[in-house]
Amino acid sequence: VLASWIVSVLNSLLQGLMVLRLSFCTDLEIPHFFCELNQVVHLACSDTFLNDLVVCLASVVLAGGPLTGILYSYCKIVSSIRAISSAQGKYKVFSTCASHLSVVSLFYCTGLGVYLSSAVTQNSRSTATASVMYTVVTPMLNPFIYSLRNRDIKSALRRLLGSTPWKGPVCPPQKSCP
Repeated sequence: VLASWIVSVLNSLLQGLMVLRLSFCTDLEIPHFFCELNQVVHLACSDTFLNDLVVCLASVVLAGGPLTGILYSYCKIVSSIRAISSAQGKYKVFSTCASHLSVVSLFYCTGLGVYLSSAVTQNSRSTATASVMYTVVTPMLNPFIYSLRNRDIKSALRRLLGSTPWKGPVCPPQKSCP
């Protein structure tokens, strides 16, 4: 955790110092819901090539390391899943991994898309939409997706949507319900 904090602070310091060397014209507006680094850099009146290069390299290094670790762990998980003999066990493990992998994919694809495509395209609407996806939607999806694995949450959601009537609490066969 300490290493993550230190790397994040150093990256923020580097990016901040890189922005300080730019000159900006007056009366500018950022077409986003928050002040994102690549949007600030592209509002500069001076040459932003070095800033674009540093943002691109930092994105690849800071996202590539964790992504490599995630992909390596999923390779190990897939090899472990192949060793499970029961189909129900494979399904349970795969459903857990699939929900996690979908959130990770959404986060990485939109985040890297925003930072790596900023030098190529200037479409502020699609960039803002992608920024909302990785800053707002992905953190909101995490508790929702992982709570759907809970039987009681699934039952409450079905009741709320009206697909099944309330039949009491769901208890394991070895325990009695209150």
